[in-house]
Amino acid sequence: MSGAGVSGAGALVVVGDVVTDVVAVHSEPLAPATDTAARIRTLPGGAGANAACWAARTGAAEVRLLARVGADSVRWHEEALLAAGVRPRLVVDPDEPTGTVVALVGKDAERTFLTDSGAALRLCPADWTSSLLDGAAHLHLSGYLFFADTSRELALVALRAARTRGVPVSVDPASAGFLAALGPRRFLDAVAGVDVLLPNEDEARLLAGLPEPAGVARAAVELSRRVPLVVVTRGAAGALVAERGRITAEIPAEPAEAVDSTGAGDAFTGGFLAARLSGADPAESARAGCRAAALAVTRLGGRPTP
Repeated sequence: MSGAGVSGAGALVVVGDVVTDVVAVHSEPLAPATDTAARIRTLPGGAGANAACWAARTGAAEVRLLARVGADSVRWHEEALLAAGVRPRLVVDPDEPTGTVVALVGKDAERTFLTDSGAALRLCPADWTSSLLDGAAHLHLSGYLFFADTSRELALVALRAARTRGVPVSVDPASAGFLAALGPRRFLDAVAGVDVLLPNEDEARLLAGLPEPAGVARAAVELSRRVPLVVVTRGAAGALVAERGRITAEIPAEPAEAVDSTGAGDAFTGGFLAARLSGADPAESARAGCRAAALAVTRLGGRPTP
């Protein structure tokens, strides 16, 4: 999907992950075999859920979320999503607990993740219902779904259903580490037919098959030959917009005093999609994404404050 957004749009449907984030912010380097002082919080998270919450916060009129959680925390997560303006459809896994991510955040606000996917990637085709797309204007798939066999099957079912109905689809590749393990070609084959791809710089280079020193603009251009609209997030450098083989916009980041970059990419996605649904063009939508990301890095965790 390129050009103008969907004006007067219906619902945004997000299929993705809900996890419990344990965020540990430490101002000093980690000290092996002893203590390192840190500020630690347990917060609701998950790339798909975070993006849904930011979309609701930044203007999307109706946001639906399909995800799988454990019985251990379903009520807590459901209440947090409702408070954020998201309509959750949380499938309770009978065997696995809710996924957990430990985010280690250093003095530079950059984060390292330790991930236990738990129930999150056990979403399966049986969890899908076509009514999720009733009145929908856009479907967003979290890239994490493509890194496990069962959840990848579910993502493909949702993608096919959206294409049948003429509902545009976006994907956030989510993790360079998981992408490398799955294989870039396998991922790109799985997302064939999507309208919008939202990688960060590392993910874009990896998917385009370019070495580390290669310019991210080249990666964006290459990917936009496969996906009509590619928006590459670049952290403090802002975002690049590429459409059908050419760079069409370079958007600067919004100034911010960063304390935790955990949810910046998810916030960008949510802000971008909300703007697209309001009728904004790709460049305007990327600016909205940058504004949301700038707000996200000023607080702990990946969600907006209710």
